[in-house]
Amino acid sequence: MLKKLVVAAVFLALGVALYLAIPQKAGASPSGNRAAGAEVHRANCAKCHGPGGKGDGPAGKLLKTKPADWTDKARMSKLSDSDLFNVIKGGGGAVGKSKLMPAWAGKLSDDQIHDVIAFIRSL
Repeated sequence: MLKKLVVAAVFLALGVALYLAIPQKAGASPSGNRAAGAEVHRANCAKCHGPGGKGDGPAGKLLKTKPADWTDKARMSKLSDSDLFNVIKGGGGAVGKSKLMPAWAGKLSDDQIHDVIAFIRSL
């Protein structure tokens, strides 16, 4: 009986470790702070993505390739938090998207990027 409990505990521990190692799926709750992300968005992203994240900011209206509409649930559900992190940090060109999306590495910390992702997921 004790052997069965030990085996069950080992499998449970392995299952938890595996679950924690799997990247977040699209729509998963990011580790960032939504309110802080809203502030970062206002200061840096709203010019193109608009105040409500619809891709309708004043600078975005001038671009040939329109900024992503973060309120498009069907489109956003296909993007993992890791996808969003990579495009924000490295820019659109780094992930095969529009080169007009700038890289924010060196301008935003990783924590600030996670905050923006939390804000995006709240829309």
